[in-house]
Parts: sequence; structure tokens; C-alpha cells
Amino acid sequence: MSPKWYLNYNCPYYYRDIPNVPRMPIPSTPKQQPQQTQQPAPTPPSFEIAPGSPISLGPGYTQYYLKQQIGKRVKVTFLIGTNTVQDRDGILLEVGISYLVLKDLEANFLVMGDLYSVKFVNIYPE
Repeated sequence: MSPKWYLNYNCPYYYRDIPNVPRMPIPSTPKQQPQQTQQPAPTPPSFEIAPGSPISLGPGYTQYYLKQQIGKRVKVTFLIGTNTVQDRDGILLEVGISYLVLKDLEANFLVMGDLYSVKFVNIYPE
């Protein structure tokens, strides 16, 4: 059973012809579509590294500075979320474009951290 308002002519969803409006003529012959020649798509050059990715990071980057500190004992402070701060302590083993790896001294395991959430790095003197 459909609602009464749906069958009402005043309903905005009910379509009807508008009187005294000329209609457009419908052509009797179908339109000819232009022939499209399919050309083979050019093959993109093969990339070993995505375009726009930094190949080597220069002295103006955090990664460059941290790579100079590999092998030293560091304390890294991470900001997690908006107000949670967490510290990690260990030997800096590796620095990538978006990560760093620490060797934990107490438990003797590796810790990988997101470089973009690092706020402070304390480097202990040797």
C-alpha cells in the first residue's frame, strides 16, 4: 500500500507534461559517430625509484644528521597522538627516509620508530 501523498499531483516527485510547450523534434536518422582510431598507449619508462622520491638526503634534513650519529647511544622522544609522549633509549643502528632503528640495551632487541613522530633526540657523549 503506497502513501496517499505519493499519488497526489502536487507531489514534487510526480512528473507530468507541461501544457502548451512545444516539444523538440526527434530525428529519424541516427547520427554518424566519427571513427576512432585506437593508437597503442605509450609505455611509461620503468622507474626503479618513484619520481619525486628523495634519492639522497642532504645536510638540511633530519635523516642526514641522524645518519651521522649511527652507533651512538640516543634517547628518542616520540609524540603519539596529540598529547602522549614516549621515550626510547638505545644505540642508533639505522636511519631511513621515514624510520629509525634503535637497539635496546636492556632487553637486547630492535625497536623501529616513525621518524615523522620524533620530537627530540638526545645524543649521549661517548
